[in-house]
Amino acid sequence: MNPVTTTRFLRWAPRRITSLRTLSTLSNNPHIYAFPDPKGSSSHILSFLPTEPPTPSIAIGSTTQLPPTPKSFTENSRFLPILHAVIAENASLDPQIQSEAAVMISNSGASFFQTARRQQTGSSGASDQGGYGSGGQGGWVHVADQRRIPDFGRIPDPEDIFGSIEVDGQGKFVDGHGRYSPSGTYRICTNDGILGLTDFMRQKLVERLRVQEAAERNKA
Repeated sequence: MNPVTTTRFLRWAPRRITSLRTLSTLSNNPHIYAFPDPKGSSSHILSFLPTEPPTPSIAIGSTTQLPPTPKSFTENSRFLPILHAVIAENASLDPQIQSEAAVMISNSGASFFQTARRQQTGSSGASDQGGYGSGGQGGWVHVADQRRIPDFGRIPDPEDIFGSIEVDGQGKFVDGHGRYSPSGTYRICTNDGILGLTDFMRQKLVERLRVQEAAERNKA
């Protein structure tokens, strides 16, 4: 399998083509661009933005192999805080998370989330349940990577969980946004792939990265 997918971008001017450039994306994630490291090493810089040369401060990281593996990938320490900030602001607006919250407050959903939470924590106390505790207090909905979807009724692996947001007993996101809490266990690259987001969340992340990229270039 070809480790990258090639995409060609045409820049048009009246009555003529002014330039042609070729960009490569990962074969296992077509939303991530792979650029040869401008420093001349054998590694590639990975980014959600097609800008060339890429902006290192907002890149996902670098890899010495395509597609990346846990051994070949080196994370950009500045990227994950950006991602968590985007999730914190937008998770409650993501249609997929809203759907999971709706399942949570259904009769079958309460049982499902309680079971899932016990699988994660080993506790059956109301404060640790992922569904309703005593008095219908609500629970937590996991925000997870899309690279490996678990079977129904199972929670994602810890390395696939970005974090969780809180839902009250009426199925509403606490404080309007769900008070997102990062898991501390998430890994950008695993044996199952690299960083898969919902279409909604990826769009929000790209918007944020474009803003930060513009700010970085204005400082230069």
